[in-house]
Amino acid sequence: MNEKRLARCNALLKKRAIELVDLKCIDLTGNLHHISLPVRPRILERLVTEGVGFDGSSYGFRKVENSDMILVPDLSTVMVDPFREAPTLSFFSNILLTDDRRTPFAQDGRMIAARAERLLKETIGVDRSHWGPEFEFYIFTKVRFDTRTSASFYEVEHAEEFYKNAYHAGNPLDLYDDFRDDACRLLKQLGIEVKYHHHEGGERGQQEIETYFMDLLTAADSIVTVKYALFNFARTRDLFVTFMPKPMYQQAGNGMHLHLFLTKNGKNAFYKKGEYGNLNELARFFIGGILKHGPALSAFSNPSTNSYKRLVPGYEAPVALTYGMGNRASAVRIPKYVTNPEEVRFEYRPPDSTANPYLCMTAMLLAGIDGVVRRIDPVKEGYGPCDRSFLDDAPHEHVQFLPRNLDEALDALAVDHEFLMRGGLFSRELLDQWVTIKKQETKSIATMPHPYEYKMYFNL
Repeated sequence: MNEKRLARCNALLKKRAIELVDLKCIDLTGNLHHISLPVRPRILERLVTEGVGFDGSSYGFRKVENSDMILVPDLSTVMVDPFREAPTLSFFSNILLTDDRRTPFAQDGRMIAARAERLLKETIGVDRSHWGPEFEFYIFTKVRFDTRTSASFYEVEHAEEFYKNAYHAGNPLDLYDDFRDDACRLLKQLGIEVKYHHHEGGERGQQEIETYFMDLLTAADSIVTVKYALFNFARTRDLFVTFMPKPMYQQAGNGMHLHLFLTKNGKNAFYKKGEYGNLNELARFFIGGILKHGPALSAFSNPSTNSYKRLVPGYEAPVALTYGMGNRASAVRIPKYVTNPEEVRFEYRPPDSTANPYLCMTAMLLAGIDGVVRRIDPVKEGYGPCDRSFLDDAPHEHVQFLPRNLDEALDALAVDHEFLMRGGLFSRELLDQWVTIKKQETKSIATMPHPYEYKMYFNL
């Protein structure tokens, strides 16, 4: 038990007259769960030493006959929840088993992410990874959807409607700049520093918020927190936020681009002035691993059927397994505008917010580590550098593309998953459970009539 953290949390509990302690955790696919406990004497000491039991099978983790698990708060993640009426102290939680040793659960994303950072140092000798997520989302004024045996529909209403690309739209057309200002103030209160925000290219209310760099575990926690905060904050304004990769037909999709670099002894381990993109051999091999394993990686970076309605040519979709400077159609983009050597990096553009961020970023790290260990040169492998746009469906010689749907991504994972098992980070049980859950999703979509099919086929 970290006594200093415990003392700080207890002081906050007293200062803010806290009534409830809330333990948050996401399930295997990324949905947020929580349990609230009324404050009683020495509650934090009890939770740190004893935890609270829960049914892991309901989180998609284990079989019902062996599903008792324990949530234990991580005191370093403390925050006062701004959306609870009763003063509530909130923590992210780690998951333990119920054996005598209280063994950390092998499928716990937070545990996997923490171990991934340690593996990074053990295998390629760098100290830590730095992640900068971008959050793209739409704001709607009204949302209705339903699926039944005899009905299937969705309907969204939006206050904004631009004639053309709305990227960086200015006032008075940008209706939600004040919303983003207030949301960024809220995120700062929650310990998340925002780099900037702006209107995105979608013409029906698409927004973007980008944060500063964080280590892997903090970044993954922050992704969960940002989504939680924006969902709830929007509802206080009678608005609706969605991070769905493709919520509307013929509108730009929502990505969760991830900027990444590594450091060693406090210095950027990717930087070499004068090389392509100012990236050295280590960075190139790391990129080579990510692109080599890109199809299998998609099973975790783009794990929904809706993901692949975004990943089509057009709308700057990053569909090509290539890398290039400033190329937004490539899976890996090297930002041209970066002048600070300490922030030289690449951006992996395919991911979206349907991903479990702990598993997605760990998988990316493992792919990069594999690239370094095996010296996978992206130039020799045919991944670039590339400055082509790929904005049409015409064939492109020698260029590989991301999977076209979730089934293809899962098939790729079936034949390429050894890189994920390095250091025992991804267990066979986790991979099998992941594929089972995702296959159920693809089957559900494949067997459900679509409203557009009525337009095409009803009168045939």
